[in-house]
Amino acid sequence: MSYDPLYEPREGLTHRDADWSGLRVLVVGLGVSGFAAADALADRGAHVVAVSRDETEAIRERATILEILDVDVRLGAEHMTEPPAGTELVVTSPGVPPHDPLMLAAATAGIPVWGEVELAWRMRAQEGAAPWLTVTGTNGKTTTVNMLASILRHAGLRATSAGNVGTPLLEAVLHPEPYDVLAVELSSFQLHWQRSVSAVASAVLNVAPDHIDWHGSYAEYLRAKGKIYENTHLACIYNVADIQTEQLVMEANVVEGCRAIGFTTGIPAPSMVGVVEDVLADRAFVEQRQRSAAELCTIADLQGDAPSIAPHYVANALAAAALARAYGVGPIAVRDGLRAFRPDRHRIAEIATVKGVRFVNDSKATNPHAAAAAIRSFDSVVWVAGGLLKGADVDSLVEEMASRLRGVVLIGADRDQIAQALSRHAPDVPVVDLSETDTGVMDRVVREAAHLAQPGDVVLLAPAAASMDMFTNYGARGDAFEEAVRRHLEAHGGLE
Repeated sequence: MSYDPLYEPREGLTHRDADWSGLRVLVVGLGVSGFAAADALADRGAHVVAVSRDETEAIRERATILEILDVDVRLGAEHMTEPPAGTELVVTSPGVPPHDPLMLAAATAGIPVWGEVELAWRMRAQEGAAPWLTVTGTNGKTTTVNMLASILRHAGLRATSAGNVGTPLLEAVLHPEPYDVLAVELSSFQLHWQRSVSAVASAVLNVAPDHIDWHGSYAEYLRAKGKIYENTHLACIYNVADIQTEQLVMEANVVEGCRAIGFTTGIPAPSMVGVVEDVLADRAFVEQRQRSAAELCTIADLQGDAPSIAPHYVANALAAAALARAYGVGPIAVRDGLRAFRPDRHRIAEIATVKGVRFVNDSKATNPHAAAAAIRSFDSVVWVAGGLLKGADVDSLVEEMASRLRGVVLIGADRDQIAQALSRHAPDVPVVDLSETDTGVMDRVVREAAHLAQPGDVVLLAPAAASMDMFTNYGARGDAFEEAVRRHLEAHGGLE
């Protein structure tokens, strides 16, 4: 890597044993990633100033630890608009947008800004560091990365999921018992600030407008997502059904010899993985891929005890399998890892059936693209939607899914935008608009949804929006929905 003073705070900072001593670093944010960054830098002799605009009990505890390490901690620093004099590097937490005054001031002063991912990459061992298999996408990242980690472990590798999920990335990189390989989930926020990551294989699962308020435009959001492919060594995995993901591969600067590998829920062409009847098949990482394929697993292996399986879940499994196969994992380990995997909560989770109506929690559907995938999994839906849309447009979602909607129950700050889209594209669908903003509204949500539903329908919480207007996070929203469904179940005589 060549030395560029606008890019590098000091020449040679490419591994953990480089000369970090005396480097003047501002760490912005004291969440889990910010604390890990400040700790790692201080441990290597850097002069660290750590600032946090929040001052929770957890942050105060982290501040106390860092102060013992001679870190200059400044809490409640909401008015800091420029780095301290002499700052050579800013390391920012992923939630801080590029238009933040502090980030703009650093850019104006020519101070490099790294995110946690960039720092973690540069804190790898100089020799023998665990390779990264990286995943991003508007939806499905966490499921895919955890599937991948399960596959890798069933191949006998010491592996973990890290980054935007699971183990904090710096913690994984600096673990005293080194990992063989890391399955790394990267958000668009994290990718915006990364510069030099070079994964063995990388994947973009899908792209659709999201976080426009943070990135400033869809073009910038796309650019951030595409950065995951930069410098990839062996395989760039793209979604055959989403042409934008293949376009991002074509635009990326990759290592010579890197292959483009598609995944599809249809029959795979050569250099793809896909589905043949009920079998997940590999026509990318076999010698005779023009004429043959390797069986990876069956749909039944993925389904487990679940009554049904969503198409996007199959797509996630294919992407995880492709990443693992690119790394050299055999078909049996792919099958065993996928068979053993169970998705996290709040992702197309069936709660109960009451009077022939199924209640399903997909609170993790925090944007229109995710909500569309969830609705598409069922024929007739009473849709529970609303929250913070984050600048996303819901018109295409409503227009595409109108024929599947039996009714809609709206909650949250931006519910009027969804209501307007429904009036334009689904005027005959009955809508219940609930203005309550307390978390107890879920009992009424469930009652109203049950009233709209008919036997055979699915009441689906897939909000297409973030939760922070009413709930701590999407998990709290999903929990409230599930608890309300259980109360509804008890009131109507128990499980069918």
